[in-house]
Parts: sequence; structure tokens; C-alpha cells
Amino acid sequence: MSDQQYDEKAKEKRIMVMMRQVLSAVARDTAPPRGMKSPLSDDTIQGVRECLALISARERELNVELGEENQARPRYVDEPETTKVVSLDSITKK
Repeated sequence: MSDQQYDEKAKEKRIMVMMRQVLSAVARDTAPPRGMKSPLSDDTIQGVRECLALISARERELNVELGEENQARPRYVDEPETTKVVSLDSITKK
């Protein structure tokens, strides 16, 4: 991939990230309190969901193309840790 192509892909990725962040902020700002009806129509809500899914899919594609594949995933607070920190002092050579 040439430098120009890389720059174009990186720019598109930045645009996708910004679009996702703004669209998510709009969704949060318009979310009604529990039990109240949303000011957005069901079609608009579905459209926002589909847009976010498309943006996320394109972000993943760009990450692969740019060699920035992300293996990280969200964790729940109560999810058990899969790694364990070990002190180097506890490792002794016998």
C-alpha cells in the first residue's frame, strides 16, 4: 500500500470514528428516562442502529487494511480476569 493510499485510509478511519462518536452522543442525549417514550420514531432508532453497525463494520475493515487489527473486546466489571500479575521477586532461580 502506498503512502497516499495509507493516508486516505487513515483519514477515512478518523472520519468513521468521529461519525460513530457523534451518532452515539446524539443517541445518548436523546435517550428518555426509563418508562418515558423516546422523542425519536422507531424507524429513526432503527436507522441509527443500522448506521452504527455499518460504521463499525467499515472501521473493522479499515483496521485490517491498515494492519491495526484490534483483538480487544469490552469486559464486564464482574468478569473474571484472564491474566495474573506475578511479581518478579517471586521468581527465583534454583
